[in-house]
Parts: sequence; structure tokens; C-alpha cells
Amino acid sequence: MKIKAGLWIDHRQAIIVLLMSSGDEIMTLKSKVEKQQRRTGDRPLQGNFNAQHVQADDRQLRSFNAKLNSFYDEVIAAVGDAESLLIFGPGVAKDELKKRLDEKGLGDHIVGVETVDIMTTPQIAAKVREYFAES
Repeated sequence: MKIKAGLWIDHRQAIIVLLMSSGDEIMTLKSKVEKQQRRTGDRPLQGNFNAQHVQADDRQLRSFNAKLNSFYDEVIAAVGDAESLLIFGPGVAKDELKKRLDEKGLGDHIVGVETVDIMTTPQIAAKVREYFAES
């Protein structure tokens, strides 16, 4: 069965549209990525030891990248059977995902990478259907 897929992605979520002969499927994958370290407690930290309550920058970055890579792997697993893949989104996540697909040997399935603004799920599905209807 030939599967064509399109996905809108940013660091918070991926909306995947699978076009199959048996019908279309739309799924949303949420990431667990947090951009900023959250502090616990009900009041701001005070005193000389404030910096010790928040992780070091390199540790935060490693944690951020690990969660992001896990999210990208989840997205790749969801679209892994697609013979054609259109990737679009507003930020750098689409380029990071493309790089990860290239590293996994799946880069030849990518038919396009586009920069678009924030879209609703119906708009995303319509864009994917329109793109593959023309090709």
C-alpha cells in the first residue's frame, strides 16, 4: 500500500496526515520539551545560592536535546512507512527533523520542506491533500 504523508511540526507538537488508499488518518503527537527550566516553590528564590536551584546551562541543553530527539524519533516512527513525505512548519523543527531523517537513511522519502505559519488541523490536512493531488 502506497502511503503519502505530510506533517506540520514545531518543537511542541507534530500534526501528521497520512494519505492511504483505505482513507486518510490524522494524528497529533505532543512533545515533552520545555524551553525554560521551571522552578519549584511558591515564591521566588532568594539569596546567594539561587543559581544552585536551577540546572546548569549545558545540563539543560542536553536534557532539551534528548527530549527533542526522542520526539523526532516518535514522529519518524509514525511516518516511517510513507513513500513520500512533505514536511512543513514555522520554525527550525522541520529542518532538524529533515536532518534526522537523512541520518537514518530516510531522506530520499522527503519530497518537500516548506516554511509556513501556524495552521489549524483542517488547514494542514487540506494542504497535504492539495500537495499530493498536484504531484
